[in-house]
Amino acid sequence: MQASPLTRLLRRLALLPAALLAAQAGAADAPQSVRIATVAYANAGQITFNGPAYVMDRDKWLEQELAKRGVKLEWVPAATASVGTFVNEEFANRRIDFAFYGDLPSIIANASGIPTRLIAPGGSGNNVYLVVPPGSAATSIADLKGKRVALHRGRPWELSFAKLLEANQLDFGDFRIFNLNPQAGGAALSAGRVDGFFTLSDAFLLEDKKVGRIIWSSKQAPRDWKMRAELWGASDFVAEKPELTQLVVNAYLKAAHWTSQEENKDTYQGYLSKSGQPLSVLQREVEGESWPQHFTPLYDQALKQHYADAIAYSRKAKLIRSDVDVNALIEPRFVEQGLKDLQLEHYWQDAPETVARQP
Repeated sequence: MQASPLTRLLRRLALLPAALLAAQAGAADAPQSVRIATVAYANAGQITFNGPAYVMDRDKWLEQELAKRGVKLEWVPAATASVGTFVNEEFANRRIDFAFYGDLPSIIANASGIPTRLIAPGGSGNNVYLVVPPGSAATSIADLKGKRVALHRGRPWELSFAKLLEANQLDFGDFRIFNLNPQAGGAALSAGRVDGFFTLSDAFLLEDKKVGRIIWSSKQAPRDWKMRAELWGASDFVAEKPELTQLVVNAYLKAAHWTSQEENKDTYQGYLSKSGQPLSVLQREVEGESWPQHFTPLYDQALKQHYADAIAYSRKAKLIRSDVDVNALIEPRFVEQGLKDLQLEHYWQDAPETVARQP
């Protein structure tokens, strides 16, 4: 029997609250902003972002694309001295959706029940250096056995140090490790309170000041030994908001492409020098390496090996108690799609694999 007009009206009215609730839920699900954490520096009273985040902010492409969808872009500055802890806390409290930061903190986050995904590799990685006082007779890590070494524990370059030790049949117990941040470590080396210092490109500043001498760097090692920092996304955001995630990745790829062009090298390094790193240090950091490859977003074997080793090391060093699946961490589909969207499929080529050669 066909329902009367009154019956049909009553049915529609009964469904109206559910429809309103669904619409409200949809509105609640739509993010009001996309929040990205990145290392930032205070310079002359202004905040400047590190690396490709600077280009993404400068170009405004992402900001404009999000605005078309009624979404605001918010940058969340992170101080370099505590970026790992800060970002993990922000992810845990759902105050950020994406972050540029390093390997060990991201592994610790996932092992602690804060699921994130590596949605864009941060290039080929940054070099790390072993520095000794200028008058030291040491020429290798083996020569420092039993001596005092400054190292900032829990930071991404700790993994590189562990690899160096393992390759030389050494372990942490063979040294007196002083847990010092780069600034304090450099001061300790200058004052003669430590016999070695494992750090980043600030090693060149110590050489320039005649208070340190580099005796080893990751330029002599396989690519998976470098310190890595990537673009990470909160797993639930990535799963629930793939369109917005794709926009963020595409903006990053556009920034990496611009930065990796030789004609933009001087401009980019000039900008980075505003963070306090002298231009000569930035130049020496990448000397002898392919400039375009330095910004490759490809998921290659060196990257996967790096994270597999980082997870294994984190378990061994008791930085984490539960295991992390390296395959679950890596989410390459957004970069693959972004390279197609931007017609950059053939711009970056796979670098020669150097994950087995020892230094």
